[in-house]
Amino acid sequence: MRITAIRDIVAPISSPIANAYIDFSKMTASVVAIHTDLVRDGKPVVGFGFNSNGRYAVQGLLRERFIPRLLEADRAALLDEAGLIDPAKAWAAMMRNEKPGGHGERSVAVGVLDMALWDLRAKAEGVPLWKLLADRYRLEGLGREADPHAWVYAAGGYYYPGKGIGALQDEIRHYRDLGYACVKIKIGGVPVAEDLRRIEAALAVVGDGANLAVDANGRFTPDEAASYADALAPYGLRWYEEPLDPLDYAAHAMLAERYAPPLATGENLFSMQDSRNLIRHGGLRPDRDVLQFDPALSYGLVEYLRALDMLVAHGWSPRRCVPHGGHQFALNIAVGLGLGGNESYPDVFAPFGGFADNCPVENSLVRLPDIPGIGFEAKAALYQIMRPLAEG
Repeated sequence: MRITAIRDIVAPISSPIANAYIDFSKMTASVVAIHTDLVRDGKPVVGFGFNSNGRYAVQGLLRERFIPRLLEADRAALLDEAGLIDPAKAWAAMMRNEKPGGHGERSVAVGVLDMALWDLRAKAEGVPLWKLLADRYRLEGLGREADPHAWVYAAGGYYYPGKGIGALQDEIRHYRDLGYACVKIKIGGVPVAEDLRRIEAALAVVGDGANLAVDANGRFTPDEAASYADALAPYGLRWYEEPLDPLDYAAHAMLAERYAPPLATGENLFSMQDSRNLIRHGGLRPDRDVLQFDPALSYGLVEYLRALDMLVAHGWSPRRCVPHGGHQFALNIAVGLGLGGNESYPDVFAPFGGFADNCPVENSLVRLPDIPGIGFEAKAALYQIMRPLAEG
Protein backbone atom coordinates (compact mmCIF):
# COMPACT_ATOMS: atom_id res chain seq x y z
CA MET A 1 0.00 0.00 0.00
CA ARG A 2 1.43 3.37 -1.01
CA ILE A 3 0.32 7.00 -0.80
CA THR A 4 0.08 8.27 -4.37
CA ALA A 5 -1.14 11.83 -3.78
CA ILE A 6 -2.46 14.20 -1.11
CA ARG A 7 -4.87 16.93 -2.19
CA ASP A 8 -6.11 19.80 -0.04
CA ILE A 9 -8.46 22.77 -0.12
CA VAL A 10 -9.67 25.55 2.18
CA ALA A 11 -13.42 25.47 2.80
CA PRO A 12 -15.40 28.36 4.30
CA ILE A 13 -17.50 27.74 7.42
CA SER A 14 -18.23 31.39 8.06
CA SER A 15 -21.30 32.46 9.99
CA PRO A 16 -22.63 35.63 11.69
CA ILE A 17 -22.64 33.86 15.07
CA ALA A 18 -20.34 34.69 17.98
CA ASN A 19 -19.40 33.30 21.36
CA ALA A 20 -18.03 35.31 24.27
CA TYR A 21 -14.56 35.49 22.72
CA ILE A 22 -14.68 35.36 18.91
CA ASP A 23 -17.04 35.68 15.99
CA PHE A 24 -17.11 33.20 13.11
CA SER A 25 -17.46 35.65 10.23
CA LYS A 26 -14.18 34.55 8.60
CA MET A 27 -13.85 30.97 9.87
CA THR A 28 -12.31 28.43 7.49
CA ALA A 29 -11.38 24.76 7.54
CA SER A 30 -8.70 22.66 5.87
CA VAL A 31 -9.88 19.57 4.00
CA VAL A 32 -7.52 16.86 2.73
CA ALA A 33 -7.78 13.66 0.71
CA ILE A 34 -5.03 11.03 0.88
CA HIS A 35 -4.93 8.82 -2.23
CA THR A 36 -3.41 5.33 -2.30
CA ASP A 37 -2.75 2.53 -4.76
CA LEU A 38 -4.87 0.10 -2.74
CA VAL A 39 -8.03 -0.84 -4.63
CA ARG A 40 -11.33 -1.80 -2.98
CA ASP A 41 -14.57 -2.37 -4.94
CA GLY A 42 -12.78 -1.34 -8.12
CA LYS A 43 -11.61 2.06 -6.83
CA PRO A 44 -8.42 3.32 -5.16
CA VAL A 45 -8.92 3.84 -1.43
CA VAL A 46 -9.00 7.52 -0.40
CA GLY A 47 -9.10 8.89 3.15
CA PHE A 48 -10.55 12.28 4.09
CA GLY A 49 -9.84 14.68 6.94
CA PHE A 50 -10.61 18.22 8.12
CA ASN A 51 -10.18 20.40 11.18
CA SER A 52 -12.85 21.28 13.72
CA ASN A 53 -14.37 24.74 13.98
CA GLY A 54 -12.72 27.38 16.14
CA ARG A 55 -9.32 27.00 14.49
CA TYR A 56 -8.70 28.36 11.03
CA ALA A 57 -7.42 26.47 7.99
CA VAL A 58 -3.73 25.57 8.29
CA GLN A 59 -2.72 25.30 4.65
CA GLY A 60 0.74 26.77 5.15
CA LEU A 61 1.69 24.12 7.70
CA LEU A 62 0.13 21.36 5.64
CA ARG A 63 1.81 22.31 2.36
CA GLU A 64 5.20 23.34 3.67
CA ARG A 65 5.85 20.64 6.28
CA PHE A 66 3.41 17.86 6.96
CA ILE A 67 2.13 16.82 3.53
CA PRO A 68 5.68 16.78 2.06
CA ARG A 69 6.93 14.62 4.94
CA LEU A 70 4.23 12.03 4.32
CA LEU A 71 4.89 11.98 0.59
CA GLU A 72 8.66 11.80 1.05
CA ALA A 73 8.64 9.13 3.78
CA ASP A 74 10.06 5.73 2.95
CA ARG A 75 7.11 3.58 1.94
CA ALA A 76 8.13 0.64 4.11
CA ALA A 77 8.44 2.88 7.16
CA LEU A 78 4.71 3.69 6.99
CA LEU A 79 3.47 0.08 6.77
CA ASP A 80 2.63 -2.48 9.45
CA GLU A 81 2.95 -6.27 9.27
CA ALA A 82 -0.22 -6.49 7.16
CA GLY A 83 1.28 -4.19 4.54
CA LEU A 84 -1.22 -1.41 5.32
CA ILE A 85 -0.46 2.18 6.24
CA ASP A 86 -0.22 2.48 10.02
CA PRO A 87 -1.49 5.87 11.27
CA ALA A 88 0.97 5.79 14.19
CA LYS A 89 3.94 5.28 11.86
CA ALA A 90 2.64 8.00 9.55
CA TRP A 91 2.27 10.28 12.58
CA ALA A 92 5.91 9.67 13.50
CA ALA A 93 6.96 10.56 9.94
CA MET A 94 4.98 13.81 10.05
CA MET A 95 6.48 14.82 13.40
CA ARG A 96 10.07 14.06 12.46
CA ASN A 97 12.31 17.10 13.03
CA GLU A 98 9.69 18.85 15.20
CA LYS A 99 10.75 20.09 18.64
CA PRO A 100 8.62 19.20 21.67
CA GLY A 101 6.35 21.80 23.28
CA GLY A 102 4.90 24.95 21.77
CA HIS A 103 2.14 23.05 20.05
CA GLY A 104 0.39 26.03 18.45
CA GLU A 105 -1.40 25.33 15.18
CA ARG A 106 0.77 22.42 14.07
CA SER A 107 -1.41 20.13 16.19
CA VAL A 108 -4.31 21.13 13.92
CA ALA A 109 -2.39 20.35 10.72
CA VAL A 110 -1.30 16.95 11.99
CA GLY A 111 -4.84 16.31 13.22
CA VAL A 112 -6.30 16.96 9.75
CA LEU A 113 -3.98 14.38 8.18
CA ASP A 114 -4.39 11.95 11.08
CA MET A 115 -8.16 11.95 10.52
CA ALA A 116 -7.64 11.09 6.85
CA LEU A 117 -5.17 8.34 7.77
CA TRP A 118 -7.66 6.67 10.11
CA ASP A 119 -10.42 6.96 7.51
CA LEU A 120 -7.98 5.36 5.08
CA ARG A 121 -7.01 2.56 7.45
CA ALA A 122 -10.56 1.58 8.32
CA LYS A 123 -11.51 1.57 4.62
CA ALA A 124 -8.46 -0.56 3.85
CA GLU A 125 -9.69 -3.12 6.37
CA GLY A 126 -13.27 -2.81 5.15
CA VAL A 127 -14.72 -1.89 8.55
CA PRO A 128 -16.21 1.21 10.21
CA LEU A 129 -13.66 3.13 12.25
CA TRP A 130 -15.71 2.65 15.42
CA LYS A 131 -15.42 -1.13 15.03
CA LEU A 132 -11.69 -1.01 14.32
CA LEU A 133 -11.17 1.04 17.49
CA ALA A 134 -13.32 -1.20 19.66
CA ASP A 135 -11.57 -4.33 18.45
CA ARG A 136 -8.06 -2.97 18.83
CA TYR A 137 -7.85 -0.13 21.34
CA ARG A 138 -10.80 -0.24 23.73
CA LEU A 139 -9.48 -0.01 27.28
CA GLU A 140 -9.81 -2.84 29.76
CA GLY A 141 -12.95 -2.64 31.85
CA LEU A 142 -15.16 -1.22 29.10
CA GLY A 143 -15.79 -4.52 27.30
CA ARG A 144 -14.62 -5.41 23.82
CA GLU A 145 -17.80 -4.45 21.96
CA ALA A 146 -18.39 -0.96 20.64
CA ASP A 147 -21.14 1.02 22.32
CA PRO A 148 -24.46 0.61 20.47
CA HIS A 149 -24.88 4.40 20.34
CA ALA A 150 -23.39 7.62 21.66
CA TRP A 151 -24.95 10.24 23.91
CA VAL A 152 -24.88 13.60 22.12
CA TYR A 153 -25.95 17.13 22.92
CA ALA A 154 -26.82 20.07 20.66
CA ALA A 155 -24.31 22.91 20.83
CA GLY A 156 -25.95 26.20 19.97
CA GLY A 157 -27.24 29.25 21.74
CA TYR A 158 -24.69 31.53 20.09
CA TYR A 159 -25.03 35.29 20.11
CA TYR A 160 -26.59 36.45 16.83
CA PRO A 161 -27.17 40.08 15.83
CA GLY A 162 -30.64 41.02 17.04
CA LYS A 163 -31.34 37.62 18.57
CA GLY A 164 -33.55 37.85 21.63
CA ILE A 165 -34.94 35.48 24.24
CA GLY A 166 -37.80 34.31 22.03
CA ALA A 167 -35.45 33.35 19.20
CA LEU A 168 -33.20 31.48 21.64
CA GLN A 169 -36.16 29.48 22.90
CA ASP A 170 -37.26 28.71 19.33
CA GLU A 171 -33.75 27.45 18.56
CA ILE A 172 -33.78 25.16 21.58
CA ARG A 173 -37.24 23.84 20.72
CA HIS A 174 -35.91 23.03 17.26
CA TYR A 175 -33.06 20.99 18.75
CA ARG A 176 -35.52 19.17 20.97
CA ASP A 177 -37.65 18.38 17.92
CA LEU A 178 -34.51 16.94 16.27
CA GLY A 179 -34.14 14.51 19.18
CA TYR A 180 -31.65 16.30 21.44
CA ALA A 181 -32.69 16.19 25.09
CA CYS A 182 -29.62 18.15 26.19
CA VAL A 183 -28.61 21.55 24.78
CA LYS A 184 -25.66 23.91 25.36
CA ILE A 185 -25.79 27.71 25.11
CA LYS A 186 -23.15 30.42 25.26
CA ILE A 187 -22.56 32.76 28.18
CA GLY A 188 -20.14 35.62 28.87
CA GLY A 189 -20.93 37.72 25.84
CA VAL A 190 -23.47 39.92 27.65
CA PRO A 191 -23.82 41.12 31.27
CA VAL A 192 -24.48 38.41 33.82
CA ALA A 193 -28.06 39.51 34.47
CA GLU A 194 -28.88 39.08 30.77
CA ASP A 195 -27.14 35.71 30.64
CA LEU A 196 -29.19 34.54 33.61
CA ARG A 197 -32.37 35.53 31.78
CA ARG A 198 -31.18 33.50 28.79
CA ILE A 199 -30.45 30.51 31.04
CA GLU A 200 -33.86 30.69 32.69
CA ALA A 201 -35.52 30.95 29.29
CA ALA A 202 -33.61 27.88 28.10
CA LEU A 203 -34.57 25.97 31.24
CA ALA A 204 -38.20 26.77 30.57
CA VAL A 205 -37.83 24.75 27.34
CA VAL A 206 -35.58 21.85 28.43
CA GLY A 207 -37.26 21.56 31.83
CA ASP A 208 -34.29 20.44 33.89
CA GLY A 209 -30.81 21.75 34.61
CA ALA A 210 -29.38 18.34 33.73
CA ASN A 211 -30.44 19.05 30.13
CA LEU A 212 -28.68 22.41 29.87
CA ALA A 213 -24.95 23.20 29.73
CA VAL A 214 -23.36 26.65 29.43
CA ASP A 215 -20.07 27.63 27.78
CA ALA A 216 -18.01 30.80 28.45
CA ASN A 217 -15.26 29.95 25.91
CA GLY A 218 -12.45 30.93 28.29
CA ARG A 219 -13.65 34.50 28.59
CA PHE A 220 -13.64 35.13 32.33
CA THR A 221 -11.05 36.34 34.79
CA PRO A 222 -10.87 34.27 37.98
CA ASP A 223 -13.10 36.78 39.79
CA GLU A 224 -15.66 36.81 36.97
CA ALA A 225 -15.66 33.01 36.78
CA ALA A 226 -16.26 32.81 40.51
CA SER A 227 -19.11 35.33 40.35
CA TYR A 228 -20.78 33.37 37.56
CA ALA A 229 -20.22 30.13 39.47
CA ASP A 230 -22.13 31.46 42.46
CA ALA A 231 -24.98 32.58 40.20
CA LEU A 232 -25.09 29.29 38.27
CA ALA A 233 -24.88 26.84 41.18
CA PRO A 234 -28.61 26.89 42.07
CA TYR A 235 -29.62 25.84 38.55
CA GLY A 236 -27.96 22.39 38.73
CA LEU A 237 -26.67 22.61 35.15
CA ARG A 238 -25.19 19.72 33.20
CA TRP A 239 -21.87 21.57 33.26
CA TYR A 240 -20.22 24.99 33.36
CA GLU A 241 -17.78 24.94 30.43
CA GLU A 242 -14.42 26.63 29.90
CA PRO A 243 -14.95 29.48 32.36
CA LEU A 244 -11.24 30.41 32.39
CA ASP A 245 -8.19 30.60 30.17
CA PRO A 246 -7.56 26.93 29.28
CA LEU A 247 -3.91 27.06 30.43
CA ASP A 248 -4.58 28.66 33.84
CA TYR A 249 -4.64 25.43 35.79
CA ALA A 250 -4.33 27.07 39.22
CA ALA A 251 -7.43 29.19 38.54
CA HIS A 252 -9.35 26.06 37.53
CA ALA A 253 -8.32 24.40 40.78
CA MET A 254 -9.58 27.34 42.83
CA LEU A 255 -12.86 27.42 40.93
CA ALA A 256 -13.37 23.67 41.43
CA GLU A 257 -13.13 24.22 45.19
CA ARG A 258 -15.81 26.89 44.99
CA TYR A 259 -18.23 25.34 42.47
CA ALA A 260 -19.57 21.91 43.40
CA PRO A 261 -21.51 21.04 40.20
CA PRO A 262 -19.70 19.73 37.12
CA LEU A 263 -17.11 21.77 35.23
CA ALA A 264 -16.03 21.07 31.65
CA THR A 265 -12.89 22.10 29.77
CA GLY A 266 -10.11 20.86 27.51
CA GLU A 267 -11.11 21.73 23.95
CA ASN A 268 -8.22 24.20 23.68
CA LEU A 269 -5.55 21.84 24.98
CA PHE A 270 -3.75 20.30 22.04
CA SER A 271 -1.40 17.63 23.37
CA MET A 272 -1.23 14.80 25.86
CA GLN A 273 1.25 16.84 27.90
CA ASP A 274 -1.08 19.84 28.22
CA SER A 275 -3.94 17.50 29.09
CA ARG A 276 -1.77 15.87 31.73
CA ASN A 277 -0.99 19.25 33.27
CA LEU A 278 -4.71 19.94 33.51
CA ILE A 279 -5.26 16.63 35.30
CA ARG A 280 -2.28 17.16 37.60
CA HIS A 281 -2.87 20.79 38.50
CA GLY A 282 -6.39 21.84 37.46
CA GLY A 283 -8.23 20.48 40.50
CA LEU A 284 -10.79 18.69 38.34
CA ARG A 285 -12.83 15.89 39.88
CA PRO A 286 -12.99 12.51 38.10
CA ASP A 287 -16.41 11.72 39.54
CA ARG A 288 -18.22 14.62 37.84
CA ASP A 289 -16.14 16.88 35.59
CA VAL A 290 -16.02 16.59 31.79
CA LEU A 291 -12.94 16.56 29.52
CA GLN A 292 -13.44 17.90 26.01
CA PHE A 293 -10.14 17.26 24.20
CA ASP A 294 -10.79 17.38 20.44
CA PRO A 295 -8.80 14.75 18.50
CA ALA A 296 -9.10 16.69 15.24
CA LEU A 297 -7.33 19.70 16.79
CA SER A 298 -4.82 17.93 19.02
CA TYR A 299 -2.55 15.87 16.75
CA GLY A 300 -5.29 13.39 15.96
CA LEU A 301 -6.32 10.00 17.30
CA VAL A 302 -2.73 8.78 17.69
CA GLU A 303 -2.20 11.45 20.35
CA TYR A 304 -5.71 11.02 21.77
CA LEU A 305 -4.96 7.37 22.54
CA ARG A 306 -1.94 8.53 24.54
CA ALA A 307 -4.15 11.01 26.40
CA LEU A 308 -6.63 8.26 27.29
CA ASP A 309 -3.83 6.08 28.67
CA MET A 310 -2.68 9.06 30.74
CA LEU A 311 -6.19 9.64 32.10
CA VAL A 312 -6.61 6.04 33.17
CA ALA A 313 -3.23 6.18 34.91
CA HIS A 314 -4.52 9.19 36.88
CA GLY A 315 -7.76 7.50 37.92
CA TRP A 316 -10.09 8.90 35.25
CA SER A 317 -12.57 6.88 33.19
CA PRO A 318 -12.88 7.45 29.43
CA ARG A 319 -16.57 7.96 30.17
CA ARG A 320 -15.66 11.44 31.50
CA CYS A 321 -14.53 12.42 27.97
CA VAL A 322 -17.01 14.19 25.69
CA PRO A 323 -14.98 15.55 22.75
CA HIS A 324 -15.44 18.98 21.24
CA GLY A 325 -15.95 19.29 17.50
CA GLY A 326 -19.35 17.86 16.70
CA HIS A 327 -18.06 15.73 13.81
CA GLN A 328 -18.15 12.12 12.69
CA PHE A 329 -14.51 11.45 13.57
CA ALA A 330 -15.03 12.18 17.26
CA LEU A 331 -18.32 10.27 17.18
CA ASN A 332 -16.56 7.15 15.89
CA ILE A 333 -13.99 7.55 18.65
CA ALA A 334 -16.69 7.96 21.30
CA VAL A 335 -18.51 4.80 20.24
CA GLY A 336 -15.41 2.72 19.61
CA LEU A 337 -13.43 3.68 22.71
CA GLY A 338 -16.32 3.98 25.16
CA LEU A 339 -16.29 7.72 25.82
CA GLY A 340 -19.07 9.60 27.58
CA GLY A 341 -20.56 11.10 24.46
CA ASN A 342 -19.96 13.69 21.78
CA GLU A 343 -20.81 17.25 20.86
CA SER A 344 -23.13 17.95 17.92
CA TYR A 345 -23.76 21.03 15.78
CA PRO A 346 -27.17 20.46 14.19
CA ASP A 347 -27.44 23.89 12.53
CA VAL A 348 -24.03 25.59 12.57
CA PHE A 349 -20.66 25.00 10.86
CA ALA A 350 -22.38 23.16 8.04
CA PRO A 351 -21.66 20.85 6.41
CA PHE A 352 -18.86 19.74 8.75
CA GLY A 353 -21.02 19.65 11.86
CA GLY A 354 -23.57 16.91 12.45
CA PHE A 355 -23.61 13.25 11.60
CA ALA A 356 -24.61 10.85 8.83
CA ASP A 357 -27.88 11.60 7.08
CA ASN A 358 -29.50 8.27 7.94
CA CYS A 359 -28.61 8.38 11.65
CA PRO A 360 -31.29 10.38 13.48
CA VAL A 361 -30.90 11.46 17.11
CA GLU A 362 -33.42 9.96 19.52
CA ASN A 363 -33.50 11.17 23.14
CA SER A 364 -29.93 12.47 22.71
CA LEU A 365 -28.68 9.08 21.46
CA VAL A 366 -27.33 8.41 17.96
CA ARG A 367 -26.14 5.28 16.18
CA LEU A 368 -23.43 5.15 13.54
CA PRO A 369 -23.67 3.76 10.01
CA ASP A 370 -22.12 0.37 9.37
CA ILE A 371 -19.94 1.46 6.44
CA PRO A 372 -16.15 1.35 6.06
CA GLY A 373 -14.16 4.32 7.33
CA ILE A 374 -15.43 7.31 9.25
CA GLY A 375 -18.63 7.52 7.21
CA PHE A 376 -18.26 10.83 5.39
CA GLU A 377 -19.84 9.32 2.29
CA ALA A 378 -23.10 8.95 4.26
CA LYS A 379 -23.32 12.71 4.81
CA ALA A 380 -24.27 14.05 1.40
CA ALA A 381 -23.58 17.76 1.88
CA LEU A 382 -20.12 17.08 3.31
CA TYR A 383 -19.20 14.47 0.72
CA GLN A 384 -20.11 16.95 -2.00
CA ILE A 385 -17.11 19.01 -0.83
CA MET A 386 -14.85 15.98 -0.46
CA ARG A 387 -15.68 14.15 -3.68
CA PRO A 388 -13.77 16.51 -6.04
CA LEU A 389 -10.63 15.90 -3.97
CA ALA A 390 -11.04 12.18 -4.54
CA GLU A 391 -11.73 12.47 -8.25
CA GLY A 392 -9.33 15.25 -9.20
